Amino acid sequence: MSTSVDLAALWKLLAHTPLLAIALTLCAYLCAMKIAEKLHFSPLANPVVMAVAMIILALSSTDISYADYFSAAQPIHLMLGPVTVALAIPLARQLPRLRKIAFPLSVGLLLGSLTAIMSAVLIIIWMRGSYQLALSIGPKSATTPIAIGIAEKIGGIPSVAAAIVIVTGAIGALVARYLFNWMRISSPEIRGFALGLAAHGIGTARGFQVSKEIGTFAGLGMGLNGILTAFLAPALVPVIVNYFFR
Repeated sequence: MSTSVDLAALWKLLAHTPLLAIALTLCAYLCAMKIAEKLHFSPLANPVVMAVAMIILALSSTDISYADYFSAAQPIHLMLGPVTVALAIPLARQLPRLRKIAFPLSVGLLLGSLTAIMSAVLIIIWMRGSYQLALSIGPKSATTPIAIGIAEKIGGIPSVAAAIVIVTGAIGALVARYLFNWMRISSPEIRGFALGLAAHGIGTARGFQVSKEIGTFAGLGMGLNGILTAFLAPALVPVIVNYFFR
């Protein structure tokens, strides 16, 4: 009896601490990576999606709310910024090639960023989604910390924005290879840049699984689109949404 009471007290103590949240996150991701490796890193076996599913299952099986888990896992969340910046290291090795294709990449970045923002918002409006959902989905192609910050700034729901970012990245990583093959796009620069622009961090991770070259340009696309989205989304999304919801 005392043992069960002690275990219950210990669980209550650990349930809302960073130690448990970080351990759960790392264990889920390591397990997902092992599964993905066994399946030869198939696009259908995305380790991020599998890790998220494991964490959801763990939280739903306990009395830990998502808010408590997210708060306790802040140390990992804070590392997203430095990890994103670290992608500049492999990019620096590609500078000679980058200079030669700077103009087409710049045009693709602007058009891709505008398309990602406006198409998402207009589709939600067309499907009669809510006002806050339309505000939340605008920054979907930016990396998670940027999307959350934009959603908070323009009146969206940060948790919804984060979920949509993950779904966007997972779908992008899943269909990108087949879409590129169908369009007969073989250039690793174009494949990587488009993948990072549209599918941010998850797409970039998938790019590095394919090749360092694709992953490097995916990191470039993710980083530049994150910066551009941080400027464009707060200016465009409220204007578009308010016009249709007024």
